[in-house]
Amino acid sequence: MATRIAVNARNQGVGAVGALLNGGTLEIRTGSQPASPASADSGTLLVSIPLANPAFGSPSNGQAALAGVPRQAQAQADGTAGHARFKTSGGQVVLDIAVSDPNGGGELKLDNVNIVQGQTVTISGFTLSLPQE
Repeated sequence: MATRIAVNARNQGVGAVGALLNGGTLEIRTGSQPASPASADSGTLLVSIPLANPAFGSPSNGQAALAGVPRQAQAQADGTAGHARFKTSGGQVVLDIAVSDPNGGGELKLDNVNIVQGQTVTISGFTLSLPQE
């Protein structure tokens, strides 16, 4: 049998994870995601984008959109974006995700994954979610 999570429970879970990220940061890095959020940072830090407080909108149907999209910041290094880490305001990693351009398969959508130092990097979309099953 498959595990199924009620919508209300999914909304509560998404809201709790989102609350951890209020006022935190989103780091966009080169290379593949680390093995888990408990693993050390990997790849080159390309850009660090401050998150709003609250970081996400109200959960609905087990999902919440990143607040203030598009969000932007200037790149501090050159490279190809491969993954991103969401961190609390205290710097603890909460979530690792794949990055892509708007047409790619990554959860975090950027206007451009080929980043040059000084370039404005724009997040075009991200939705935090808990699956129904």
